[in-house]
Amino acid sequence: MATEIPLYREPDETAPTDPIDRVIRYHVQTKHHFNRYARSLGHLDWASQPDPFRRYDGALFVPLPRLRPDDEPVSPFYDAIYQRGVVPSTPVMLPGLSRFFELALALSARKRGGSMQWALRVNPSSGNLHPTEGYLILPQMEGLDLRAGLYHYAPKEHGLELRTEFDAGVVARLLAPFPAQSFLIGLTSIHWREAWKYGERAFRYCNHDVGHAIGTARIAAATLGWSMVLLDGVAQDTVATLLGADRGEDFDVGEPEHPDCLAVVWPSGDVTGEAVDVKHGEPTEIPLFLDPALIQTLAAGAWRGRANRLSGEHGVQWEIIDEVAAASWKTSQEQTSVAGPTARLSQLLPFTNHAASSAGQIIRQRRSAVSFDGKTAMASATFFQLLDRVLPAAELPQLDRPMPWDVLSWKPAIHLLLFVHRVAELTPGLYVLVRDREKLPVLQQSMNEELIWTPVPGCPETLPLYWLLEGDAKKTAVQLSCHQDIAGDSAFSLGMLAEFDGRLREGGAWQYPRLFWEAGLLGQILYLEAEAVGMRGTGIGCFFDDPVHEIIGVKGHSFQSLYHFTVGQPVEDKRLMTLPAY
Repeated sequence: MATEIPLYREPDETAPTDPIDRVIRYHVQTKHHFNRYARSLGHLDWASQPDPFRRYDGALFVPLPRLRPDDEPVSPFYDAIYQRGVVPSTPVMLPGLSRFFELALALSARKRGGSMQWALRVNPSSGNLHPTEGYLILPQMEGLDLRAGLYHYAPKEHGLELRTEFDAGVVARLLAPFPAQSFLIGLTSIHWREAWKYGERAFRYCNHDVGHAIGTARIAAATLGWSMVLLDGVAQDTVATLLGADRGEDFDVGEPEHPDCLAVVWPSGDVTGEAVDVKHGEPTEIPLFLDPALIQTLAAGAWRGRANRLSGEHGVQWEIIDEVAAASWKTSQEQTSVAGPTARLSQLLPFTNHAASSAGQIIRQRRSAVSFDGKTAMASATFFQLLDRVLPAAELPQLDRPMPWDVLSWKPAIHLLLFVHRVAELTPGLYVLVRDREKLPVLQQSMNEELIWTPVPGCPETLPLYWLLEGDAKKTAVQLSCHQDIAGDSAFSLGMLAEFDGRLREGGAWQYPRLFWEAGLLGQILYLEAEAVGMRGTGIGCFFDDPVHEIIGVKGHSFQSLYHFTVGQPVEDKRLMTLPAY
């Protein structure tokens, strides 16, 4: 029996039929306001708490080797993964796949507090709820003792579940347009895992987490000298068919998996143990689509396993989540492609200062801070370096952009509104980072005309950072982020402003989740950069949407804040014990 929700809901009298208008309606309805929050249950129904781990009962389980940090393949230095051509390519064999999944989707640690124990993962998730599931689509490969097929990754056990075995010839034809040793990964979302706690706003958070997972997978690939590109030309029905998400008989009612995306992964050049020579090793073109007829043939085989039931009861059914998922469903396939990279090397800013840490160490130690000390300042050079890392070099062809921004096929849609509290040599106040210089006029026209847009003293010319307002922004940041002190006790916090109405009108309603994917990918880089400089970050999904827009004068839906983030010096909770992941 569904539980009655007494909180506010907009009337349905004029429910739109156009998918773009339906998406905008969902976004408006799920905003938080000072006088009311978006609808949720209002309390945690512990009796129906979802199991955080999905398994397929009856599927063949293949354990992956549990590698120690010093086992091959060993992670390179953290800074090296951002430099093209520096990390040697690892062969696609069992140790490489194990390391890939370990650094993309595995457990990173366990926490114990009193009688309670819970797992943390490499890929962040709001509330540690983890709606994202990962899949591997593998051809037959020489030297890899795994059958061609679709595998589900089980993070708790660090292993693969064979959902269906593929005809080796058909899957080889599917992947023939891609470089040698290519394989696919897929991501799905279980909306119920987030809706259990967050109600109607859960669709937003699920897509944040997809973006986080795209980021962790791209970064994990970079540690192995592998490239990765999102196959954004594929229709969503095709994604569902390939991942088995359209097999309703394999899932309990209320617990289906929503197909999100596919990506291709391949070794970046000749797998020789040497640094990659792009001119000889890289492909000239990467398609962003797959042959749907071949996927139908692959999916016609025998399937194994049924998804475990996650909750005894489901209580409230948040119909608006199903509505926005349907409205933002990608129905088209575009036969597009991207040119292979032309640049051999990419360079970092000269003040990089964390080269001694391994990528694996930084990835495994990532946590969400729960509180900050409210006094530690960040050096301005460190602040500039961190912001440089989130610049996508939008003017370059996709595969010439810095990692991880080479994974996305679209130009950046998100810019950063920064509340600077404690950055040495920077005046406290409000700043903006324009992630695509071409959009500077649009941003300026969309905001209050009295904002000053002053270049920041001491800031590198390569960094389009502007100072908007001077003043103590700590109380404002706390208030806007649902009264959470972490937004003001940090060195800085920020809101991610997305080009909104124009992107949807130009690209279609299916652009809506992709805006959140980009925000989640941004969050992942901020998480790792914070760890790399000895601080810590926290993603903030709870904020008062329109009051954020009001402080800079944004009206209508030209820009919308989709995600907040904060970085500072963490205060550890000594009541909690950290245990090994496995």
